[in-house]
Amino acid sequence: MPTNRTFTIIKPDAVLDGFTGSMIQQIEDAGFRIVAIKKIKLSPEEAGRFYAVHAARPFFQSLCDHMSSNHIIPMVLEKENAVEDFRTLIGATNPEQAAEGTVRKRFARSIESNAIHGSDSDENAAIESAFFFTDRELNP
Repeated sequence: MPTNRTFTIIKPDAVLDGFTGSMIQQIEDAGFRIVAIKKIKLSPEEAGRFYAVHAARPFFQSLCDHMSSNHIIPMVLEKENAVEDFRTLIGATNPEQAAEGTVRKRFARSIESNAIHGSDSDENAAIESAFFFTDRELNP
């Protein structure tokens, strides 16, 4: 049964470009409630642990370098059908292929600097949320 929570990260490029407020506004306007939010800077090792699923992929090191290059904003969001609705809201990974009005179409620089991460399943949303937030932060 699907949960009503998903996980996202506003990536370093979008934070540097000053898009955080506009992105959060678009997320909230789409009906998502922020359950947990923080601003942090990952170490390269932490980025490697978070993206370990991609360790064998050729882009792994550049992804870890990028995600540890500046502050990020991880968030847990709540809404009915959260994972699927959020994936629709953020758009395709490649902003050139993203639908008009999606987060990536509006804010991403490129496929590599695509502004935002969104969990692809309920299971991964729970795993990714637990990487950044304690149970107490998620269930006050």
